[in-house]
Formats: sequence, structure tokens, C-alpha cells
Amino acid sequence: MKYALINPRWDFAGSTYFGCAEPHYPLELLTAREFLRKAGHEVLLVDAFMENLSPLQVLERLREFDEDFLVVPTAPSYLFWRCPQPELRVPALWASALRRSSRIVAIGPHGSVTPRSTLDKIGADVVLRGEPDQTLSQLASTPWEMIAGCCWRDSSGIVRMSQGLGATDMQAVPTIDYSDYPVERHHHLHHIFPGNGADHLKLGAEVEFARGCPYSCTFCNKTLFRNKYRERSLSAVLAEIDQLIDRGVDYIYFIDEIFGVGKQVRTLLEEIAKRNVSIGFQSRIDLWDEESLELLGRAHCVSFECGVESITEEGRDELNKKCRLTTERIGDLLIYARQFIPWVQANLIKTAKDDASLVAAWQARLKASGVWVSEPVPMFPFPGSPLYVETFGVQPDESAWDRAHTHYLQLFAGKGFSDIQEQQPGTLLELECVS
Repeated sequence: MKYALINPRWDFAGSTYFGCAEPHYPLELLTAREFLRKAGHEVLLVDAFMENLSPLQVLERLREFDEDFLVVPTAPSYLFWRCPQPELRVPALWASALRRSSRIVAIGPHGSVTPRSTLDKIGADVVLRGEPDQTLSQLASTPWEMIAGCCWRDSSGIVRMSQGLGATDMQAVPTIDYSDYPVERHHHLHHIFPGNGADHLKLGAEVEFARGCPYSCTFCNKTLFRNKYRERSLSAVLAEIDQLIDRGVDYIYFIDEIFGVGKQVRTLLEEIAKRNVSIGFQSRIDLWDEESLELLGRAHCVSFECGVESITEEGRDELNKKCRLTTERIGDLLIYARQFIPWVQANLIKTAKDDASLVAAWQARLKASGVWVSEPVPMFPFPGSPLYVETFGVQPDESAWDRAHTHYLQLFAGKGFSDIQEQQPGTLLELECVS
């Protein structure tokens, strides 16, 4: 069988999306390609976002390839599956523009929680719930009712759905082959900012060391995919890093939900310290101590982003952070980290437990030591997160994305959105009006 894996050219105009709008490696497609090839399928991967291609340009490649399945993700990268744009405008436009005789398969966070509405909004033939890396290849050889997380319309138009969710065996994920991927086009250095001591870096890449998270923070949208913590083979990851370095990459951002949990993290960092490459990632400060922060410095870490969320223990408890450190200790470790890492960032979320004046004082203390601290940002009740159930008192149904988006607009319209969001976002109906 022939599979075409298409990363659309993403556009977030009018969206409440607060992730990075730059192109990133579509690791969900790159990883799936390895499994598809191993199963004997022909694969065409086109990253229209990285290559700045139009649907017409992609269509020319598809005509020559003549695929059986055309796969389109509903979020721009595995990096942003946990905080995707709520609307399905872009994947719907691309699915419509590229539709021919092949079956269109939608993967991503939207279909994982609302498969029927995702089928309808995109006009897909199949939606795979959960992680699709290994289930995509099964579409060609396995009865769909036997594929975990498969949702489709049968010949009479009735929606059918199998049990479970796709979940990838991360030890089976091989080293991704980048020989025919446009690595040299990826000049974006994720979470690198002007003046943070990394101005010498030229070429960026994203790598996945581990997937999932052992914590269950209220706001985190990971329950229906990328949930259970699993590490990849260390040798596979290091081979991937070496391949990227050989292509000129000098900065790697680990897309892990939470970097620093696994048993092999120290060995990975010790190996990176031997290589001519810098790293960045997202983590929790309570996973680190003075010794391990010094190791990060030796491993050329230049961007260290930590979710603190609340400056009070009560606020962190409300968000189910399970943090074992005091606020003072958190601040001390962040300041210590700044001695070895050029960019150290603490993220805060708006909670009822935090006094604005105390937040400002805590921010001032850290900023005086060179630590960047965010303004408290509003939380989006992503369907699939515990916050969604807390907010609406019910489990997500097929209207969950519409309900969450409407609620978010109403809640923060008068209070202001995050400074990295559109300040006058459209409604979901407006955003998804595809002509």
C-alpha cells in the first residue's frame, strides 16, 4: 500500500492558539513513516509547512505517487498536541484541496476526543484516536474494528468505532531517517530568544527522548494520547542526534512532555556533553537539584523552561502539581540553574490562590537574578484534560471543542488573553467556516 503523510502549511490567524507558530519537525509523521516502511509500505512524506508549499504544489507530488491513504494531522506537531489550536480550519482546507480517490486519515488530539465531529469537519474517511505511529500501518492489513482507536464510516454511512486508543511501544521507535527530509530549512530554534546567550546557534531540530508524563496536572491535555511515561532506546536517540549533527544541526529541543523523569536522562546528558550541540526542553524544577543542574550546564543546555504554575503551595495543590518543594526552594533552584544555563524560565498560570502583589514580588526576585518569569496566563479547558471535567462537570462529548472554546472566549474577553495570543480571536464557527 502507498501512504502519503502530509503536514499542512499551518496558519493560526484569529485563533486562541498560544503555541509557537514556526515550522517544527512533524515527528508524528516521521515516526509513523519508520513503522510504515518496516511493514513494507511505500511512503511519501511532504512537509508543506517546512517547505512553504501550496496545496496545488503538494497535489502535483501526490499525482505522481498515487497514494492509497492520505494522512493529515490536526495539530502542527507532537510538540503541540497537548495545547493545539481548537479549530480544524487548516486540516479541513487541506483535506478538501488534496482529496482524490485515496482515503483520508485524520490523526491528532482533536479526533482523539471527538472522533465523529472530526470526521465531519475534515471530511475524513478514518480518524485514529490516540497515538497513530503504529496503528497507521494496520489500516492496510487489519480489520478496522480490531485497530485500537479506529473510527470510520461504513458503506452505509454509519459511524463505527473500535475500542481503546493507539499507544506506541516507544522502545520499538527506531532512529528516524532524515536522509530525504529538508533538515537544512529548519532555522527556527525553538524556545531560543534574542540575547539569551545562544546567538551563535544556526540550525535547529526537535527530538523525542520520551513520551508521556507520570503526573496528572489539572490543566494538562494528555489523557487521551501521550499519557503513560515511556522512554525510547538511548542508542536510537543518540544515533538520531548524531545524524542531525552531521547535517549541521547545532541546537536540539526535546519535545518530551516532561524532560528529566526517566532513568536514562543522566546518561543521555553525559553523552550530549561529549557532542557539539546545545539543547533545550520543558521540565519541572522539582526534578532537579544542584548537582543535576550543573550537569545540564555541561551538556550545553541553553534553554530550561519550568512549569511552576503557582507561587503558593495551595495553588499548586489546586492544580494537582504534586510538587514536593516549597516556593522558596523552587526560587532558589531556578536562580542556581541560571548560573549554568543562559535562559531559565518559570511559567505561571492564573489561579485564585495567588495574590497579585506576592506574584509581583516573587517575579522581581527571580528577574533580578536573570530568571525570566511569565505573567500568569489563562488556562484553556482542553477536552481530555481534568480541567475540562472540572469546568463542565461532564466527560467530553462530540461538542467538547466548541464548548471549551466558547467558554474560554467568554471568560477572558474582558480580562485579556495571553500576550502571545490573538487579542480578538474568532469564534470556532467563524474559524471553521471553510469555503
